[in-house]
Amino acid sequence: MDPEVNSPPVVTRRLFPWVLLGLFVVALTILGFMYFRSRQNAGFVSGFVENPETLLSVTDNRTNIAFLGIGGGDHSAGDLTDSMMFISLDHQTHEISLLSVPRDIWVDTMVAKLNTAYHYGEQRREGGGLDLASSAISEVLGQPVHYALALDFAGFTQAIDLVGGVDIDVQAVLDDKLYPIPGKETAEPESDRYEHLFFDLGMTHMDGATALKFARPRHAEGDEGTDFARSRRQQQIIQAFQDKLLSSNTFLSLDTLQALLASFRSSLETNIQDDEFGGLLRFFLTYSKLDNSLDSFNLDELFLTPKNRSPYQGQWVLVPVNNWEEIHDHVAKNL
Repeated sequence: MDPEVNSPPVVTRRLFPWVLLGLFVVALTILGFMYFRSRQNAGFVSGFVENPETLLSVTDNRTNIAFLGIGGGDHSAGDLTDSMMFISLDHQTHEISLLSVPRDIWVDTMVAKLNTAYHYGEQRREGGGLDLASSAISEVLGQPVHYALALDFAGFTQAIDLVGGVDIDVQAVLDDKLYPIPGKETAEPESDRYEHLFFDLGMTHMDGATALKFARPRHAEGDEGTDFARSRRQQQIIQAFQDKLLSSNTFLSLDTLQALLASFRSSLETNIQDDEFGGLLRFFLTYSKLDNSLDSFNLDELFLTPKNRSPYQGQWVLVPVNNWEEIHDHVAKNL
């Protein structure tokens, strides 16, 4: 076997603030979508009052959800998945486990990276993106995926603008000289296809477009160009968005809330039915406030980057350090 390159340093298992934020944003997204679907909707109302376990798909006392962030808009890879989160609800202990799934994992059965699953699924048939992405995530983690939600980042950037932007603490210098400019993928000379992004250390106020640029760079210098750094930056944006969302200026403004709900409605795709929405919301509202209800873990130490990229179409990918069984065991043990 060719020499391999290990992934970035492992982050110690603990409950980061982003976990709470990521969970809340998912719950908020669900709530926003339900708002439009549930007015005079008996299915949602009955779902909200019933025991969630009796309504939701369950395996071994767990309901699992895949949450996908899709490029969307006029981005050159509009239906590639920029970020993925696996959310597992335990109906017995009432705990909620979250796992950020690296998008660059190589999926053997697809002969492609995990972030292409939604794209290829949509190519097969309209609406097939959620199905193939769920299947691929299930294959990688060794866990069933009962439901999926995909949020178009174009809608998320609009939502950030609606709350007046977000304040981000840039914790590491981000310098990317090859950030692709949407719509200029074939421009000549080639240098016109890219812009130079630079974010210095410290607090920075960002509108939606700037926040998206902060989240996406893949060619930044040093560790900031890794998939794990991208996940960390995206988690920062989610946290900052929640901070603005829960501020009195936003939460007490009916016009802003209605605009946010409209933005989410047009940007969200899901296979969750009305009564299941009600059951999920009840679970989140009932149990997410418990002191020990939230936990997170990662896969950092279990993947590496091969030096020989030829088996992977020359792409930068992540493959298991040892084997898939080790990864499946790790996930099962930490749920």
